[in-house]
Order: sequence, then C-alpha cells, then structure tokens
Amino acid sequence: MPEQPGPALAVALLALLLMALVASWVGRLRVERNLVTAAVRAVVQLALVSLVIAAVLANLVWSAVFALVMLAVAVLTSARRIGAPRAWPWVAVAVASGCLPVLAVIFASGAVPLNGPSLVPMAGIIIGGAMTANSLAGRRTFAALRDEHGIYEAALSIGLERPQAITEVVSRHLPEALVPGLDQTRTVGLVTLPGAFVGVLLGGGTPVQAGAAQIIVLIGLMAAQTITVVVAHQLTRVSLLLPPDLKQALVP
Repeated sequence: MPEQPGPALAVALLALLLMALVASWVGRLRVERNLVTAAVRAVVQLALVSLVIAAVLANLVWSAVFALVMLAVAVLTSARRIGAPRAWPWVAVAVASGCLPVLAVIFASGAVPLNGPSLVPMAGIIIGGAMTANSLAGRRTFAALRDEHGIYEAALSIGLERPQAITEVVSRHLPEALVPGLDQTRTVGLVTLPGAFVGVLLGGGTPVQAGAAQIIVLIGLMAAQTITVVVAHQLTRVSLLLPPDLKQALVP
C-alpha cells in the first residue's frame, strides 16, 4: 500500500479509469460519463473524509455523529437508487433496523471496543452492507411488480388482500439481495481477503486478530442485510415503501 499519495498513485488511478472507460466503450455500455463522475466523486470525497476523520476518531461523540451522517447518506442514496426518493423515511427504517441491532451487539458484547477508531469503520461497513441489500431488494422487487402485474391481479382475483398479493409476486426475488453477502462469506479466505482482514494486518495485528475482526464483520453483515431485506419487504407489503408509479398501479 502507498505510504503517501504521489505521482505513482495518480498514474495508477488514471490508468485504471482508462481501462474502465475503454471496456465500457468496447462493450457499448454507454456508462463512460458515469464512470468518470464516480471516480472524481470518490477522489474528492475521500480527500475530504481524510481531512476530517482524524479529528473525528479522537472523540467518541463526534465518531457517533459521523456514523449518523453515513447512515443518512446511505438512506438517501438507496432511496434514489430504488426510485423512491420520497419514501426515504421508510428506507431509513429498513436500513436502521438492520444496522442498529447489529452494531449494538458488536459493541455491547465487548467483541469490539467502543471507541472512535472502531466505531467509524465498523459502522461504515455495516451501514454500507445494509444500504446495498435494500437497494438490491428494492430494484429487484419493484421490477417484478411492474413486469408481473398480471400475477398480482390474479392474486387479488382469488381473494387475497393487497399485502398478500404483493408478497406472491416479490417473495421469490427477495433472497437475491443477499447473494453478494453470502458469496463473500462463503469464499472468504479462499477467493477474497476483505478489507477488515487486510486492514488489521496492515495495522500491525496478527493473522488471528485479523481473522477475528473479519468474521465478526461478515456475520454482522449477514445479520444486518437479512433484517434490512425483511423489514423492507414488510414496508413494501403495506405500500409504505413503493415508488410513486407502483403506489398507483397496485390499487386493488
């Protein structure tokens, strides 16, 4: 890992971005602008975070505030990603339902010390995983409700209530939101060495400490993502977490 940013880092970043752009152009994906925007945002955001985070980590209260900011950004990002920006309070309920109990167990059990340097990265990982699960679940289930509207109407025609009819359409799609997390957990150490493991090693920890940190992250992610998907489904069933077009289309 580079000790200090320098010309070599800039060259590597430009080369990697160019590879992505060429691949998009060759494959006619037409996402070149999105790739550039994402890369620039990542550089700017991480630069700003690097300046702020040193002060934040020194104080537990400010670390908690920073974690809440991460949660707010995750909620708004996921709400936009699933096409339901006005339903952000219900996205917040789903994501927070997954994150808060998991973080409470991790820190209350003493498995991870409750301090700034532990809270910020741990909260970031768990919140990010819950955000991803909510986005995947929302995009997949909302697409199913649009594409399989006939199944929804058929369920209503045989006497099912609106929540039951929605579940008939989306239930088989919900597990797909958990696939990335499950694959990562199944293959850890064999295919990938995730960030928590590598971070502890780079910080001078032993392989045993790195393994312990990574396993609590992975199991915590599974719990947070599963709870988030379940809560998001319940909110969708009662028509609270839906894009505007589906709120109109799913009128019994």
